[in-house]
Amino acid sequence: MNNSQEVREFLTSRRAKITPERAGMPAGPRRRVPGLRRSEVAALADLSVEYYAKLERGNLAGASPAVLEALARALQLDDAERAHLLHLAQAADGSDTLARPRRRTTRQWTARPSLQWMLDAVTAGPAFVRNGRMDLLAANQLARAFYADVYAAPGNQHNLARFQFLDPASRRFYPDWEPAADITVAILRTEAGRDPHDKDLHDLVGELSTRSEEFRVRWGAHDVRHHGTGTKRFHHPAVGDLTLAYEGLQLTADPDLTLTVYTAEPGSPSEQALRLLATWAATREAEAADPRPAGRTPPDRP
Repeated sequence: MNNSQEVREFLTSRRAKITPERAGMPAGPRRRVPGLRRSEVAALADLSVEYYAKLERGNLAGASPAVLEALARALQLDDAERAHLLHLAQAADGSDTLARPRRRTTRQWTARPSLQWMLDAVTAGPAFVRNGRMDLLAANQLARAFYADVYAAPGNQHNLARFQFLDPASRRFYPDWEPAADITVAILRTEAGRDPHDKDLHDLVGELSTRSEEFRVRWGAHDVRHHGTGTKRFHHPAVGDLTLAYEGLQLTADPDLTLTVYTAEPGSPSEQALRLLATWAATREAEAADPRPAGRTPPDRP
């Protein structure tokens, strides 16, 4: 992805979000731009207008940590946005080349046996490993059942972003579809800043931008976020409504991958639904492993 364009659009979008009142400045009459003017951001960051204009045109190369921190304060960036700005600056300098993990494509990556054993040891909730492109790379039995619609459609390619924006089943699966879509795009945008050289991510963004207006609008907003913990609502076709808490953990041995585990509040209807889902999943996998039609008696041995 073009670093200068990414920088320009990110800084411009953040500046547009900060009103003069929020920045502690008088609004004044006849403002022609949403948010702050370039000169106001420069004053808040204690930079010259000329230097800030150079940064916003997309040239972060050579910007010092002090300048980046001043810019983050002036634009009131949150932790995810600060990290994104740092990644953009590293890409502009070329300093991300050595720090960036060697790229693995989904087709090449295979879960270590010990990692799959660990996933399978989680029996009370869906547990899975994904990358920053939202590919489902490894999962326990309950996660495979939980994301049955994602796995069922070949066009999804086991990718949560494709499912979100291209599969009509996602509208049923996510009762809060709009915020779920916002989160999905923010994760992809964060990954684009972390690893701007990922061709698979380029291809995914291009596909979704071409095929989904809802994705294209969200991608243009340049929102980023850390997706570590929270609560979501789902509607599963087999067990109905669930409200689940999630925790996302970075894998030490694979720092570009995330382990996510969903759990339900003890004693809640969602916990009961997860138990029912576990039974449903076990039945499905047992039937898949036995090719004999239901009810047919195996032939007698000679």
